[in-house]
Amino acid sequence: MADYETHEHDVLVIGAGGAGLRAAIEASATGVSVGLVCKSLLGKAHTVMAEGGVAAALANVDNRDSWQVHFADTMRGGQYVNNWRMAQLHAQEAPARVRELEAWGAVFDRTKDGRILQRNFGGHKYPRLAHVGDRTGLELIRTLQDHGIHQGMSVYMECTIIRLLKDGDRVCGALGYYREKGRFVIFKARAVVLATGGIGKAYKITSNSWEYTGDGHSLAYNAGAELIDMEFIQFHPTGMVWPPSVRGILVTEGVRGEGGCLRNSEGKRFMFGDIPDNYKPQTADNEEEGFLYVLAEKFNGKDSRRPPELLTRDHVARCINREVKEGRGSPHGGVFLELKSFAEWMKKRVSSFDADSHWKKKLPSMYHQFKELGNLDLTKQPMEVGPTTHYVMGGIRVDGDSQMSKIPGLFACGECAAGINGANRLGGNSLSDLLVLGKRAGEYAAHFAKDHGAGTIHDDQIDEATRWALSFIDEPKGDENPYKVQQDLQDMMQDLVGIVRKEEEMVRALDGLQQLWERARKVRAPINREYNPGWHTCMDLHNLLTVSEAVTKAAIERRESRGGQFRDDYPKKDSKNFGKKNTVVWKGADGRMEFRWEDLPPVPDDLKEIIKQQGEGKLPEELQ
Repeated sequence: MADYETHEHDVLVIGAGGAGLRAAIEASATGVSVGLVCKSLLGKAHTVMAEGGVAAALANVDNRDSWQVHFADTMRGGQYVNNWRMAQLHAQEAPARVRELEAWGAVFDRTKDGRILQRNFGGHKYPRLAHVGDRTGLELIRTLQDHGIHQGMSVYMECTIIRLLKDGDRVCGALGYYREKGRFVIFKARAVVLATGGIGKAYKITSNSWEYTGDGHSLAYNAGAELIDMEFIQFHPTGMVWPPSVRGILVTEGVRGEGGCLRNSEGKRFMFGDIPDNYKPQTADNEEEGFLYVLAEKFNGKDSRRPPELLTRDHVARCINREVKEGRGSPHGGVFLELKSFAEWMKKRVSSFDADSHWKKKLPSMYHQFKELGNLDLTKQPMEVGPTTHYVMGGIRVDGDSQMSKIPGLFACGECAAGINGANRLGGNSLSDLLVLGKRAGEYAAHFAKDHGAGTIHDDQIDEATRWALSFIDEPKGDENPYKVQQDLQDMMQDLVGIVRKEEEMVRALDGLQQLWERARKVRAPINREYNPGWHTCMDLHNLLTVSEAVTKAAIERRESRGGQFRDDYPKKDSKNFGKKNTVVWKGADGRMEFRWEDLPPVPDDLKEIIKQQGEGKLPEELQ
């Protein structure tokens, strides 16, 4: 240990996106010493890519909104396998977190009377997303970062954590390395908060940035924590599929919220044929009425009806997938998303409507991004879009109030923590989730650090971890190329454990994963540690394989379709057998991944009544 750079903090936060920053800010506010580790540079977290807005029941646009409605929407979107306590706290506390962000300097779009403007989004009953054009995540990170740097926290940039360190059952620190020079660094901490994001780089087509290799999931799993609901992967329905320069980049749901229509190669607005029965009272059965509803929402601000393009993401993604599979897709394997027809319809009814200025104001980042990178003018040309791996609902199992895992002193928040979203996340809930539960993770981590002394870091853990890391450089283990192994993993997960799943294919994927594990043990990145991205990929592979195995095992066991899990061989929900259960995976004593089912805790009667009132006057089968 004496040979390595060492830092000591009360609370160590791993991940500097919105969740990590909010946790670090809250912990610092209690007066404890906080260290913040960034895999990339501070300010370049994947949170900046969030475009649509922050979901919070401010009721600025529609005064019928409330935390109760938001809670019911979140539970319904999650198909009632959510952690009800997390969903409740999220809905109750989100408005305060947004107003707090505003007080810290966030510049939101405004209503005519100066309040925070809110827009419609898929799955939300009322206009609920506070936004800054289509660059809300960027503004959120800017605000948190500007506020956070004055709290006295220490920031360690371009540093990747490869091992959590434990003293008996509790966590006591972490071992990492600086990506530029490859030098190891030890962090001693009384409490650790994981806020590392998702697992999108396990798939071929993803909206996620390069950092999303399942680091936090794998770190927690290998430290003895449990992962739940890993089968639930959200495929955002509208990622760009063409041109190649923008492939995988997200087209925010806000484009559909501002009048964007989905059409197949025949020019048909196909979503009108896929409206669930419980949605029909809120929409229309013809295109003209669909536009009217968008118009009503936009200009009256009081109509809760929505066009079918704003159904939940899993539903829209499957409809797009069906159109492509049945031969009605665009030339490059997607469908068309266009704004032109809505502009023409608007121009006939509102002569002063200027489409160019309207969408350049409402969707500035979208417009400039695709104009610069793809030479595409979204106000005039249709976009070719298709499902892209976007978000994992599953993750580290944590307590609903404190965000602590089963490992004492180990907390998690944001995308790497599970529970709040159940089987499917509503758009905009991720940003309010990271604010609400990020704050709680930092708060309770600070309390834990104050109540517990520092643990002892044992040299044998350091030696084992560093030997493992350096083995990819020093030891002649084999000649496998880490990039090729990662590419083969991504192709396999995309093809066999993607948006539509079958048991036969997923069993093949499990066999393939075992072969990839063997190949991953033989990858090499020789020469040295400095400026060696191949070495980084060698280590990332173990995280990606861990989360891929967890996703595949859980998806096989859940023999039903629910939210982000669609089984072609089990196309319907089976609430009787699976509607009240979480899938749980953990690392067994022999090092192999174990699986079990666990019953969900019962939802309190008062919250059941809220769900009943906001639904159709009866409880869903999962809550009966």
